[in-house]
Amino acid sequence: MKYSRRDLHLLLPALASATAVAQQQKILPAGVFRYEDLPVRVNGQNKGRAVMNGETHTAFPIEVHLTELGPGQEPHPPHKHIHEEMLLLVRGALNVTMDGKTTRLTPGSVAYVASNHEHGWKNPGHGPAEYFVIALGRDDL
Repeated sequence: MKYSRRDLHLLLPALASATAVAQQQKILPAGVFRYEDLPVRVNGQNKGRAVMNGETHTAFPIEVHLTELGPGQEPHPPHKHIHEEMLLLVRGALNVTMDGKTTRLTPGSVAYVASNHEHGWKNPGHGPAEYFVIALGRDDL
């Protein structure tokens, strides 16, 4: 069966509907994320818990994870990326380095990493450090 350009108007509503459904599937639903229900990924002395990863209703990407970092450990070498991050320290201590300057964080402290700023952190304590990372935005701009 052949379609003319005039017949295209018959397909547009179906395409728009399919696009809307696909976008809604990426949107993070409202929810509660209980600590004890989060799956744990163990990597040596470190433990990770993925909390959420998706987009808000305005299509803004957000990813949240919780890390328990062992004594003397760092999650990875200092690096930089396009998306922004917030680090929220729950317990323990972290030495956070941004653009070559190191600051000791204590429980309740927050670090904000702007786009393309070199950053890293390390647990200087004798016990675990536990923190949330909230990644804001995407790197594929």
